[in-house]
Amino acid sequence: MARSPIQGGLAGLARRGLAGPVQRGLRTLAQRIATPPIPVPTIAETIAARQRFFGVDAVNAETGSVRSDQVILSWFGCASFAVALGGSVFLLDAWVPRGATSGYVPTTPAEVAALRPAAIFIGHGHFDHAADAGPIAQASGAVVHGTAEHCATAREQVGGEPEFACVELGSSTSLPGDRYEFELESGISITAVRHIHSARTARYEGADACDPVKPLPALRDLRSYPPTLTDTAHLLRRLTDPEGGVLLYQFRTETFTLTWHDSSGPLLDKAPRVLETLRALPESDVHIGAVQGYNQFTNGLRDPRTYITALRPKVFVPNHHDNWLPLITARGEAFRAPLEAELARLPKAPTLRMVLDPADYIAPGRLSFPAQ
Repeated sequence: MARSPIQGGLAGLARRGLAGPVQRGLRTLAQRIATPPIPVPTIAETIAARQRFFGVDAVNAETGSVRSDQVILSWFGCASFAVALGGSVFLLDAWVPRGATSGYVPTTPAEVAALRPAAIFIGHGHFDHAADAGPIAQASGAVVHGTAEHCATAREQVGGEPEFACVELGSSTSLPGDRYEFELESGISITAVRHIHSARTARYEGADACDPVKPLPALRDLRSYPPTLTDTAHLLRRLTDPEGGVLLYQFRTETFTLTWHDSSGPLLDKAPRVLETLRALPESDVHIGAVQGYNQFTNGLRDPRTYITALRPKVFVPNHHDNWLPLITARGEAFRAPLEAELARLPKAPTLRMVLDPADYIAPGRLSFPAQ
């Protein structure tokens, strides 16, 4: 099972017999700093949040309903997006980055909950993807979708509430390449595909080998957005959340296909069956895929290119490439040139729609597409 960088550090402590005491101490400290639950949003708060995330012209000022003739995505850090598709509002992942910095992403879990999403789709369970899923779902009434482990973690986030609504799509023991078909009430057809987390593999030396990508951390963001005690406590509480399996989702209306995944694994080396499943899916109008990962230091962006080749999108949007953990991550601009180089290798390359931190957080005009 793949680990976050922080979890990797805890593994090192474990080898020295220190992980247990350190984890218990961190959790005890974090639990002493209470985080109040997210209140149920009012209709006025929902209208305001939707207008901010999707644009004033896309949201009815009296009812808060979103227009169905546009597909609008609003990025709120790492791999998390609010989506307006076919008249429905839903979330892809559910975490507002904070802990290492505070305020770098200009929103809060309460504002995201105020969107009143119908559903939350979890790509995998690490804290930087799912740490706010439970509280947001509890406040908004959203139905969480993910593996059995993702559901268990989201329930634990809200005190183990037994009535918490979560649709289980396999578990951490499901096989890469397994797929799950279902629909939202609005008529959006969804396919979830089990795949694998990013992982470092041996250097590939074939004809399509890629140069390593080693961007420098932008430490100025740590100075400009110093963490608060509450945000640090949030991170400490959630940093050991398990992966719980990794899912890719494709959303389809009669006229539009959107595909999203929050990690890009070495499919060619470790899970070729996933590629067969992805090739069998309809071509994507828009593909949002993770580009930052462990294998970038050995094999560059070969893994993200593999997903793009299989999914055949018209437009590719990178995610998980921003500076949400400044000591480890870098700003998205550092990935532009390597991405352009990888797309140039393809016989039929998609249009690259870069989103860059922090200017493109909650910028609905950046990722707006006609639904027909």
